[in-house]
Amino acid sequence: MIQTLADALAEKGYDTLTPVQEAVTDPALAGRDMLVSAQTGSGKTVGFGLAIADTLLDGAEHMGPAAAPLALIVAPTRELAFQVMREITWLYARTGAVVATCVGGMDMRGEKRSLERGAHIVVGTPGRLRDHIQRGSLDLGSIRAVVLDEADEMLDLGFREDLEFMLSAAPEDRRTLMFSATVPKMIATLAQTYQTDAARVNTATGASQHADITYQALNVAQHDVEHAVINLLLFHDAQNAIVFANTRAMVARLTARLANRGFAVVSLSGELSQSERTHALQAMRDGRARVCVATDVAARGIDLPNLDLVVHAELPSNSETLLHRSGRTGRAGRKGLSALIVPPKVRSKATRLLKFAKLTADWTVPPSVDDIARREEERLMNDPAWTEAPSEAEAAFAAKLTERFTPDQIAAAYLRLYQSRRSAPEDLSPPDAREAKPERKPRDFGPSVWFRLSVGRNDRAEPRWLLPLLCRAGNIDKDALGAIRIQDDESFVELSADALDRFTTATASGTLEDGITLTRLDTAPDLAAPPRRAPKGDTPRREGPKPHRGKPRHPDHGHATKPADAAPSSKPANVAPAQPTPVATEPKPAAKSAPRKSGAAHPAPKTEAKYSKPGKKPFEKSGKAPGGPGGKGKPPSKGKPWDAKGKPGAAKSSGPRTTASEKPKPKASDTSKRFTPPGSKAGGGSKRPSRPGGTEAPRRRK
Repeated sequence: MIQTLADALAEKGYDTLTPVQEAVTDPALAGRDMLVSAQTGSGKTVGFGLAIADTLLDGAEHMGPAAAPLALIVAPTRELAFQVMREITWLYARTGAVVATCVGGMDMRGEKRSLERGAHIVVGTPGRLRDHIQRGSLDLGSIRAVVLDEADEMLDLGFREDLEFMLSAAPEDRRTLMFSATVPKMIATLAQTYQTDAARVNTATGASQHADITYQALNVAQHDVEHAVINLLLFHDAQNAIVFANTRAMVARLTARLANRGFAVVSLSGELSQSERTHALQAMRDGRARVCVATDVAARGIDLPNLDLVVHAELPSNSETLLHRSGRTGRAGRKGLSALIVPPKVRSKATRLLKFAKLTADWTVPPSVDDIARREEERLMNDPAWTEAPSEAEAAFAAKLTERFTPDQIAAAYLRLYQSRRSAPEDLSPPDAREAKPERKPRDFGPSVWFRLSVGRNDRAEPRWLLPLLCRAGNIDKDALGAIRIQDDESFVELSADALDRFTTATASGTLEDGITLTRLDTAPDLAAPPRRAPKGDTPRREGPKPHRGKPRHPDHGHATKPADAAPSSKPANVAPAQPTPVATEPKPAAKSAPRKSGAAHPAPKTEAKYSKPGKKPFEKSGKAPGGPGGKGKPPSKGKPWDAKGKPGAAKSSGPRTTASEKPKPKASDTSKRFTPPGSKAGGGSKRPSRPGGTEAPRRRK
């Protein structure tokens, strides 16, 4: 190993290398391309930094002057790119290497100036790196090594074209190192295309995958998901914790909920700017915040110190995301806990995720109020503050307290102050408990009086029409009305006894609107069951015109149908109007081959005059129209008559031809053709049937 890098590792406290670091620095793999699969948190960043050191330094311990970059490191997200930059910076600090970043969302002009000043190593995201290459601000002509970190994630995010563009633009004799948690088919295809004799390094074995992480699946009721998150955070009291959600809306909701409960919380999602993301992560590192609520944008590349707890408030979509979320804890030999909140609706999904990820979880329930109280007591009693020697100022103030208060008062006051700074736990329901819906209590209507109305179901009476009618006519509120029962020929309404006097005064005439009569009953009516509706398909088809829809019919209305035994009126009812006599016209000779338009009453007009020009005679009887064979000008438009040969033009007819100018003008005194009786057309009489009432049957549209 190069001495300058060994010194940097010793300064950071590295006594031994992790398995992936030892594998990629094997002397047998020096100078070769590598396809490495390793779990998250295994030290991959330091590993590929050590792997490309010999290629970049070429046996020396220090870098030369910064010019065109020698190494290109590509990461899928901004956070991971900045983390890689920080790791590479301290690792190569003693070599004098200049590290530049090209990350989406940052100032592109500042990045361009950094590249113009020169850099040995460039770290960036695929889209921004491609922009710099296409603009000419990033020269890949001197590249000796290309590293793709989290290659599977970059392909999942749709960066395949950008990666292929960069790999094609780099020199062919470069080294290509691909690091991925898994090696799907797309990664294998990319490696075969852009790597030469690549060595396969696999350190992500099933036995060691997340060996330092304990998994818990917590059964909760559907309405207790957020309460379970609060209890988990209170019970474990982790120095740093991440709560994962699937959507930005859920992140905002959980952040507001936890902030209201007194947690020092920040959020991390795609809607935040890069500066807001950086401030949120820095608050977690500085200790100003202890809980981070994030979407899957933080599932990869986020390395927070002392992160002991990962909570999946919403389950991820696949097992790979579950592994990457959980991989934020249990890093570099530290222990961690990954807790899945599992309501009843997603228990089968949680089982599948754990099975596909080859993980074993302890199925249990979230901490209860009593569990949190015992843990708080244990944490308080074992606090190191009890054993620390007090300072002079603290001792003087303690003496004042003991002079004024008893030990019991001091202890109780301290306990109250301690608990007031902490949120109270939530009381959780059993996991299989369903949220009880409020029962609808029956209405206590009290004493009532029944009335009969002279309209019913046959008159199309409905409660939604009768209710406002009774309120208006009786000067009452709708709460004064109880049941409304619609029968075939009459309806019954229940009225509260408290509103009876007001109602009877307003309806003293016994008649409501539209001539509806109102009668008070002595007892409640004996209501018959409503008639059963006939099965679909057995109902006879209604003959005649469509019934009127609107207010209920009443015998006093003109549009009501009178019963059979009613007195006959002067105007006969239900008698179809007389059919109009069609106007007889002399038939014209039809064209031999001219087809009629569907539904047309007459053949199409002659077209010779249409194609004639001023000063020229109309076309001959040859039937050739301009635009056809031997003709000039515009072709006839659609719908024009055709000649006997099937070509557009004037159709031949046996009768004499007349131009438009030779047609006789109708006389003003002739009124025979001004009026067309209903059901017929002028000039020839339509054979289409007409409906009763003189309206022509509608034509069917083609």
